[in-house]
Amino acid sequence: MRSAPPVEAEGENKMLPGILGKKVGMTHIFNDAGHMVPVTVIEAGPVTVTQIKTLAADGYSAVQVGYGDKKAAKVTFQQAGHLKKAGAGPLKVMREFRTDNIAVEAGQVVGADIFEPGEKITVRGISKGKGFAGVVKRWKFKGQHMTHGYMTHRRPLSNGATGPARVFKGKKGPGHMGHEQVTQGGLKIVQVDAERNLLLVSGSVPGPNGGLVQVFKSSR
Repeated sequence: MRSAPPVEAEGENKMLPGILGKKVGMTHIFNDAGHMVPVTVIEAGPVTVTQIKTLAADGYSAVQVGYGDKKAAKVTFQQAGHLKKAGAGPLKVMREFRTDNIAVEAGQVVGADIFEPGEKITVRGISKGKGFAGVVKRWKFKGQHMTHGYMTHRRPLSNGATGPARVFKGKKGPGHMGHEQVTQGGLKIVQVDAERNLLLVSGSVPGPNGGLVQVFKSSR
């Protein structure tokens, strides 16, 4: 990730290269020219800084943040001690953001105000799971004729050469579709609601409504 600009007097949290959030859903707005713009609403934070990792102590520089409330009874003893050391309460998920310019402190709360309208971002999330799927749906195989006596239709048929007596790794076939990490780049912030920690992002982002997403400041 590209290093952020120098720290500003009113907000040290501008040095954080990204934030955790939740995909709320999709809607649309109208810009100043009267054109409809499809947007995805993301509840970005607030996140709590739980640990500062440095090159000297950990071998790399990063900021660990936590997001979401969690019942204290469901927090392990080790997690409770880790969060207590940072002065944070029970948090649902924790992730790291690699950065060399660390201008935040453990226990600091960061919100959606680290982003600005027009800023380019990258969003990472887990795509929607679609269960077990065949080759036509999963890999867009053409399939056979549905008439004229054909009995195969959507089957994958031959599974490869008989000489090796095995299936080569990476061969396309039926299997679990979706529910995998997807990184969507080329997105842009349309609006920022700092009071409610909401980001309106142009286009769609991976994952179902309510799914966890990571929003990064784009380095391109």
